[in-house]
Amino acid sequence: MAGIDIRHAHSLPKAKARKAVEEIARKLSERFGMDYGWDGDVLNFNGSGVDGKIDLAPSQLRFTANLGFLMSAFKGPIEAEIKRVLDEKF
Repeated sequence: MAGIDIRHAHSLPKAKARKAVEEIARKLSERFGMDYGWDGDVLNFNGSGVDGKIDLAPSQLRFTANLGFLMSAFKGPIEAEIKRVLDEKF
């Protein structure tokens, strides 16, 4: 199973950072048909061929995901898109 592990610094207040993470999750849900939900400051998501979480800390977030066999073939483009969206939102 291929994995993605991205750490991204941010300086947003908690409420704004949480809203940005929620927007990212909504886009992932629309694009890949995933379910998501908050558990404290961690947003968990899962869907066909992918599961992971976005851990929101005061000055950094960490995006981790496990990709199934078919999705692992697209690891590079998926990782690049996640980084692009994080740069855009944070």
